Amino acid sequence: MNPSALYPVLLLAGSNLVMNVAWYGHLKVPNRALWIAVLASWGLAFFEYWMAVPANRIGSRVYSLAELKTLQEVMSLSTFLIVAWVMFGSRPGLSQLAGMALIAAGAFLVYKSPLG
Repeated sequence: MNPSALYPVLLLAGSNLVMNVAWYGHLKVPNRALWIAVLASWGLAFFEYWMAVPANRIGSRVYSLAELKTLQEVMSLSTFLIVAWVMFGSRPGLSQLAGMALIAAGAFLVYKSPLG
């Protein structure tokens, strides 16, 4: 795979992993003050942007905007499943896996559609 095509994928994977931790990690410590949770999430989001912005800049040379957005959404949902499983022990059920399969089918259409 061409590095110009791979870098955005890796950066978006890292970006979405960090962002999902920012969105949901504070739920592990529900007794902490809300302002602490917000500041911690903002701190993580700062580093997430250091990956997301370059991913989109580099990716726009190789992918269409629709492809980049689709990639971001697939990464967001995939990394959410990882965060939910690792941090909270929440394994995906059959309906969630079926939903992910449908999303993957949609992503395939965005990337391979003859209509595009």
